[in-house]
Amino acid sequence: MSTFLIGGGWDAPEVYAPFLRAAGTGDGPPPRIGCLIVDEGDGPDQFERYAAALRTAGPCAPVPLLVPLGGRLEPESALAGVDGLLVCGGLTPAYQEALTAGREGLPRLLAARGVPYAGFSAGAAVAGRRAVVGGWLVDGVPVCPEETGEDLAEVEVRDGLGLVPFTVDVHAAQWGTLARLVTAVGRGSVPFGVAVDENTLLAVEHGEVRVAGRGRVHVVRPAEGTGGAVVRSYGAGEGFSVE
Repeated sequence: MSTFLIGGGWDAPEVYAPFLRAAGTGDGPPPRIGCLIVDEGDGPDQFERYAAALRTAGPCAPVPLLVPLGGRLEPESALAGVDGLLVCGGLTPAYQEALTAGREGLPRLLAARGVPYAGFSAGAAVAGRRAVVGGWLVDGVPVCPEETGEDLAEVEVRDGLGLVPFTVDVHAAQWGTLARLVTAVGRGSVPFGVAVDENTLLAVEHGEVRVAGRGRVHVVRPAEGTGGAVVRSYGAGEGFSVE
């Protein structure tokens, strides 16, 4: 199964293009793209914003999939008749709660039907086996700006969808969340992680991992025997192993 993780941002709609190609049907009609949004009251307006970005990236037929705040995704109905699934941005803890209620069913159905997954911001953050869903404090000590906390104080790591083997943080350069991921890896809260800048794509496809877009992807691994972490950054056209 192909997985595409976008770190947020609205200045580079081309980051959706590899996802649309994976969802495409050759010479057939434009792919139907389910846009899953946890509706905090402005779901239809948010859908139009994503639909416009997708259409700028390539021919497609976006379809709104709105889940009410506090609701749960029904994987069978969400994937009915779509060629690709885009899980959009918003309050990350709400997306984690909505998606992981069916976290075994959704990945299984995506794989069985050959439906590619794209995650934007919150949708990218919940893709890993373990997900950093927010927070800005570790034991009361700030590790990133308070406004990045997603209505949480202490950094929280919860179950994710398991579509990729690493933990994902987003808006890395723009929000300063790379430091949050470095702390989580250094403490052993997650085995290793990837922080994605805005307007940047991390594509995991056919066993290969590639970076595209205007920013960078920062891979965070534990530093052996030190309790710290090692960071290596990758730009467009570069790739790395996820082992």
